[in-house]
Amino acid sequence: MSADRPAYPSDVSDEEWALVAPYLALLREDSGQRDHDLREVFNGLRYIVKTGAPWRFMPHDLPPWAAVYQQTQRWLAADCFGEVAGDLRAVLRQAAEREPEPSAVILDSRTLRSSPESGERAGYDGAKRKRGSKLHLAVDTPGHIVALHVTPADVDDRSQVGALTCAVQAETDGSVKKAFVDQGYTGEKPARAAEANGVALEVVRAPEAKRGFVLLPRRWVVERSLAWATRCRRLVKDYERYASTLAGLHMVAFVCDMLSKIERIIISS
Repeated sequence: MSADRPAYPSDVSDEEWALVAPYLALLREDSGQRDHDLREVFNGLRYIVKTGAPWRFMPHDLPPWAAVYQQTQRWLAADCFGEVAGDLRAVLRQAAEREPEPSAVILDSRTLRSSPESGERAGYDGAKRKRGSKLHLAVDTPGHIVALHVTPADVDDRSQVGALTCAVQAETDGSVKKAFVDQGYTGEKPARAAEANGVALEVVRAPEAKRGFVLLPRRWVVERSLAWATRCRRLVKDYERYASTLAGLHMVAFVCDMLSKIERIIISS
C-alpha cells in the first residue's frame, strides 16, 4: 500500500503480496514500461472485484482505471491467477495433511443474471428463470477451486462435463478419480464424457421424502465455495463484456480467498 493514501479493506497484506507477487511480475521491477507500482495495480483489481464498482469509478488514490484494466487483461491472458490457484490449493491441502493434488472433486454450475454489458452473449436458463451466463466449476473436497469456465445460461450442465473434467485432469496431472454431482448431471452421456477423462461420476441424490432445505453430503461444499465468491459484489451479476473476463475475475476472487486463509495459517504458526 502506498504510504500517502488511506488503507482500503480490499488491500493486499504484506504476507499475501509475498505469496502472489512472483506470479504477477510479467516484467522486471525496473522495466521502463512500468508506470505504476504493481502492488497498487493489484490493489485496484481487488477493489473492483470486492466492491463491484465500475472500472471508471476507481478511487483517484489508486492507479488509473485504464492501467489497472489493461494489466488485469494481461494477467488473465497469461493465466496468472490459474497458476496461483493451483499452487495455493496444494499448500492449503498440505497444511490440512492432505495430498497436494485431489483424488475427488465436486462439479456444479451457477447462473448469473445478465447486464447491458453482457446481454449480447446471454442465454436463458429455463430452470432458474434467468437470462444471463452460467459459471461451471469444479472444487476439491475442502472447497478450493480446481477449474472453471463460463457459457451462456442456456447451455445444459450435462454437456459441459467433458470439458470440465478434462480441465480438472489437466490441472491436477490426472489425479482425480471421482466427481460428485447433483441430479442435474444424471444420464449416460455425462457419465461417458467423464469416464473418457478417467473420472467416475457419483450422483448425490436428495432424500425422496425431503421437506425444505436438506444438507447433501459432499454437495454442500461447492455451494459454500459459490457463497464465498458472491461476497465479491462484482460477481453477483454478469457485468463483463467478455466471458473470459467473467471467468478470470471469479478466479481472482478464489485466489484472494485462498491467500487470506494462508495468511491466517502463517500468522497463527
